[in-house]
Amino acid sequence: MLIVGGRCFLLCLLSCLQFQPICGTAPLNGRIVGGEDAPPGYWPWQVSVQLRGNHFCGGSLINKEWVMSAAHCFSGSSPSGWTVSLGLQSLQGENPNKVSRNVVKIILHPNYDSGTNNNDIALLRLSSPVRFTDYIRPVCLAASGSVFNNGTDSWVTGWGAVKEGVALPFPQTLQEVEVPIVGNRQCNCLNGVGRVTDNMICAGVLAGGKDSCQGDSGGPMVSKQGSVWVQSGIVSFGFGCARPNLPGVYSRVSRYQSWIKSHIRSNRPGFVQFISSELDSDSSYTCPGL
Repeated sequence: MLIVGGRCFLLCLLSCLQFQPICGTAPLNGRIVGGEDAPPGYWPWQVSVQLRGNHFCGGSLINKEWVMSAAHCFSGSSPSGWTVSLGLQSLQGENPNKVSRNVVKIILHPNYDSGTNNNDIALLRLSSPVRFTDYIRPVCLAASGSVFNNGTDSWVTGWGAVKEGVALPFPQTLQEVEVPIVGNRQCNCLNGVGRVTDNMICAGVLAGGKDSCQGDSGGPMVSKQGSVWVQSGIVSFGFGCARPNLPGVYSRVSRYQSWIKSHIRSNRPGFVQFISSELDSDSSYTCPGL
């Protein structure tokens, strides 16, 4: 044991540790479109954002009293009728780990553009803090300057439609799907040049068959770095679901560190600098026909 100033150092150490963000850990983690049922507790930051008791969008817990989601899920900033459910495995039936909170504040990004889905991000303040368990934990957020190169392994979770065009009800069990990052240059080429901005990040299997879909909006896309999970994207939009050569488009979380911190001034979320281990193959990508 290292002794520096005796008890004073120990008390300082304990005090400092309790304010360190505990994020991105999923102790129990060892079908969106093309996906499969997620085991209980695998994605403890996943929340169901509900309107008058019905699942409407996804979201992610980022500290004990804030949830991050997509701006397009909310027609305005009034929190009336909105709740979130955490620790949820199924939309119906028994959920022994479920905790619910009312939403008391909705903050939409001031530059959100509903026509282009640029800056598609929102923050929800809960009516009271939640207690962290193995089934309810915050995710780490990608810090400014994070790099997610083409091919970076990612996971998307939610209760959205399991097939394009399928009407409600949504799947009852939380779904998970593994998709690789698609670089912005290639994604812009595939989705239509000019549609994908620097505030966005893309992912999907170019052969089709795996994707997020309606009802997954606002939910997290995460990648693992070391022992922690880092959220790179927020489910935003796409052209259809799981169509070949049309990767899904997500809000790029790392672009919003300053904005998030400007609204959450205490018990701030944990930001992690993610550096992709994949080579940057997108910078040399040339769009055919241009």
